[in-house]
Amino acid sequence: MDPRLSALWAEFSDIERRMALSPPLEELKTISRRHRDLAPIAARASEISRLEREIAELDEFLRSSDKEMAELARTEKPSLVEKLKDIESSTLREMEQGPGENRNAFIEIRAGAGGEEAALFAADLLRLYRRYAEAKGWKAELADISQTGLKGIKQATLYVQGPDAYSWLKWEGGVHRVQRVPRTEASGRIHTSTATVAVLPEVEEEEEVPLRSEDLKIDTYRAGGHGGQNVNKVETAIRITHLPSGIVVQCQDERSQFKNKLKALKILRAKLGRIREETAKAGEVEERRKQVGGAERSEKIRTYNFPQNRMTDHRLERSWYNLPAIMEGEIQEILEVLRKELPPEESAP
Repeated sequence: MDPRLSALWAEFSDIERRMALSPPLEELKTISRRHRDLAPIAARASEISRLEREIAELDEFLRSSDKEMAELARTEKPSLVEKLKDIESSTLREMEQGPGENRNAFIEIRAGAGGEEAALFAADLLRLYRRYAEAKGWKAELADISQTGLKGIKQATLYVQGPDAYSWLKWEGGVHRVQRVPRTEASGRIHTSTATVAVLPEVEEEEEVPLRSEDLKIDTYRAGGHGGQNVNKVETAIRITHLPSGIVVQCQDERSQFKNKLKALKILRAKLGRIREETAKAGEVEERRKQVGGAERSEKIRTYNFPQNRMTDHRLERSWYNLPAIMEGEIQEILEVLRKELPPEESAP
C-alpha cells in the first residue's frame, strides 16, 4: 500500500480509538469532523489491503506444484492487479483534492443566455440531476425555485444528500450549452442557449462557519407556485441576507417556516464556506464568476447538441452519442472519466 494511504489508515484507526474513549465534547466535535472526512478514503484503503492479500495468495498458488491451481491463479491475477491499480490511483487523487469530498452538495442552476429556451434547458438540467441522484440512491430536495410560465426555471437550488455527493457532482460546475429547436420555435430553426451550474459542498458545523444574528436580515414571505400564485396562505418561505457579504439565500420548499430557515442557513454556510476558502475574498459574484463565467455562449464546459444526439464535454474533448439517456440522468460514465483524467484543480472550484 502507498505510504500516504498507510499513514491515513493509521490516523483513522487512532481517531476511532479516541472516539471510543468518550473524550470531552469539544475534542469529540473536532475528531468527529476529521473522522467524517477520512471515512470514505479509509474504506478504500481497507479495500486496497484486501486486494493486496488476495494477490499475495494468488502468488503463492503460482509457485505451487498444483498445475491446475497455478493456472487459475495466473488467469485471475491480472484483473485483480488492474482493480487494485484503479482503486489506489483514484484514492490518491481524492486525497490530493482535500477534505470535504464526501459531503452533501447544493446545486444552483440558473438560466443563462437564450431567454425562455434557456429557462427550459435549466429545468431539463434540474430534472437530470434529480434523476442522477435517484439512481445513486441519494436524497435530492428542492430548496428553492423560481419558475417561468412555460415550466422553465429562472433559478433553482437542489440539496443533494448522499455518500460522496459533492465529490461526484462538483464536476458539473460551469456553463452548459444547448443546441436544439426550441418548443417555442415555429420555423424549426436551431437555437443556442445556456444555463449555469454551481456546486457547493455542505458546511455542517456551526464551528466551521459561525453566523452572528446581527449579520443576518431575515424576511418571510408566501411561497409561490406555478405562474406566481401563492400556494400557502401563511408566510413559510424564508429569505436571509448576510449583511457583511451581501449574499442572499432563500428557501420555500418546506411547509414549515422553521425547516425553511434551517435549510436556508445551510445554503448560506455553504456559500460563505466556499468564499472563505478562496484566497481572493471578492464576494459571491466573483466566486460564482470563477465557476460559471458570465453565462455567455462561448464560456462552456459542455454542449448538448440535440439534432446530432451528441453531448460533448469540452474539458475532455470527448463526445457521447446517447443524449436522451444523458438527459434522464445517466451521467455516471462521464463523471468517472472526468474524475480519472482531469487534475483536481480543473474540477469546479
